[in-house]
Amino acid sequence: MKPNKNKKVNVVTLGCSKNLVDSEMLMGQLLENNVEVSHESGEESDVVVINTCGFIQDAKEESIDTILNFIEAKKAGLIEKVYVMGCLSERYRDEIEKEFDDVDAVFGVHDMKEIIEEIGVNYKKDLVGERLLTTPSHYAYLKVSEGCDRTCSFCAIPVIRGKNVSLKIEDLVTEAEKLVAKGVKELILIAQDLTYYGVDLYGKKMLGSLIDQLSKIEGVEWIRLHYTYPTQFPNDVLEMMKERENICNYIDIPLQHISDRILESMKRGHKGEVSRKLIKKFRAEIPEMSIRTTMIVGYPGETEEEFQELLNFVRESRFDRMGAFTYSPEENTPAFVLKDDIPEEVKIDRLNQLMALQEEISMERNQEKIGKTFKVLIDRFEDGAFYGRTEFDSPEVDNEVILENESDLVIGNFYLVKVTDADPFDLRGNIVG
Repeated sequence: MKPNKNKKVNVVTLGCSKNLVDSEMLMGQLLENNVEVSHESGEESDVVVINTCGFIQDAKEESIDTILNFIEAKKAGLIEKVYVMGCLSERYRDEIEKEFDDVDAVFGVHDMKEIIEEIGVNYKKDLVGERLLTTPSHYAYLKVSEGCDRTCSFCAIPVIRGKNVSLKIEDLVTEAEKLVAKGVKELILIAQDLTYYGVDLYGKKMLGSLIDQLSKIEGVEWIRLHYTYPTQFPNDVLEMMKERENICNYIDIPLQHISDRILESMKRGHKGEVSRKLIKKFRAEIPEMSIRTTMIVGYPGETEEEFQELLNFVRESRFDRMGAFTYSPEENTPAFVLKDDIPEEVKIDRLNQLMALQEEISMERNQEKIGKTFKVLIDRFEDGAFYGRTEFDSPEVDNEVILENESDLVIGNFYLVKVTDADPFDLRGNIVG
């Protein structure tokens, strides 16, 4: 095959922030080989690499639609090559190769070297932490491990990504230092299960040790934690969160449900009381902590009584933010053999009830911020207004602070903002310093 070194490559990313980091690593490799590369630019390109998601049904459908769209572009002569990588192709490689004849090559989640070589350049294994950032230059995701050792019945991640494999602390520190040198001020730590970090490498949980090292890097102003697990939550992490200003008072902790029976069927490894006690502990030790969670409704056999228990738990816990999904059966997961016996209209109704309750709670919690002053990081300027975030909000999924009466603010800088108004999803305010 003729090398594609002088070709334009467009990388398209679907799914979660962990996929985004994979795309950034891929583009970093291409750049080091002097390949012209862009991310979802909409510009003309010779080669398109689609980094797919295969986690739930909606994500799979989006990935398939994207593949079909680029196949049509190839047939129309707009692009030469279509490559597919990521979670969907890891799960369904044979099916994709069979069904999509016009896809030029299919790769799994661990095939970075093969993708690079297929494009026609050399894979450079010594590029620790070299990435082409797709996020604004002042924040970046830092993936600390790959895969997961949990066996949650509804989740296909261990099937797709394999067992938990942690990256070495020294390599993550090196990567973080390189990111800071590029202007990154906020590190968002991600993994399928952050709290399990280090067990495979060091024989014990090492998230606290990792955060300790990262928080000492000059220029790191915020460290944010995504995707923790409720059992045996590391106390040293909470202590550092209380002591160190650059560790955000923020936790993303997917709880999924509160019913003991459903948690047991989900193979979560704990009872509902563990979640209740942990949330109370968070609130007691760090009252200002922002807690984000995720729930599943319509899991097989979920009774109305169990759903009401979930509603009551959310009402009592007053999460700052919550995402929710209707259950969908996934092949090769333990729950796939269970009868998917909750009618779709019941699932949707329960989802709507849960999210309506959360909207009320979010409104109340945001209203409590009116008149208070917060440190705000400016993310972007759009339609005549600046948009930023407090330490209590993660990009893309949480509150934004909207500043409509300001000028000459610098994107990527911090400002003190007094909140003047609030709705369930956003705050408004004015610069006070």
